[in-house]
Amino acid sequence: MDLAMKVFFLRHGDAGDPEKWKGDDAERPLSAEGRERTTLEARALAAMRFKLDVMLTSPLLRARQTAMIVAETLNLGVNDDERIVDIDARKLQDILKDHRDVDAIMLVGHEPSMSETISRVIGGGEIELKKGGLACFEVSDSDSSRGRLLWLLPPKLLVDK
Repeated sequence: MDLAMKVFFLRHGDAGDPEKWKGDDAERPLSAEGRERTTLEARALAAMRFKLDVMLTSPLLRARQTAMIVAETLNLGVNDDERIVDIDARKLQDILKDHRDVDAIMLVGHEPSMSETISRVIGGGEIELKKGGLACFEVSDSDSSRGRLLWLLPPKLLVDK
């Protein structure tokens, strides 16, 4: 790939209080508010003519549900990738190598690993990706472990409520 690859990190929507969840955390679903806000965010992305080549998600239910709502709205497929559950810069680099032929990729996952990975890739700084937050950074190529932050959107900017 000769041009920069855009990498989007989307944190899953609200899944309620993890302390109140009685089952396996991997099966904790989006709350009703999380589903509603994710749907509104997905519509906002569609209205902006948001373009992606690939969407990957953590297989944990709340991330998968978030990804499916966005993917359906944007008419995309979505694939699970276990590496996103607790992503780090090395796992990100491996994912990007696996998808070196794309211009734009979205990963749907969890905190704190997404913010920590963005910070590492852009060379430092404190990043906080809120629930439903979306970050965009670019890397010069799929083999690069360094990039630059283009923007970070809190979910309230995408949701008209």
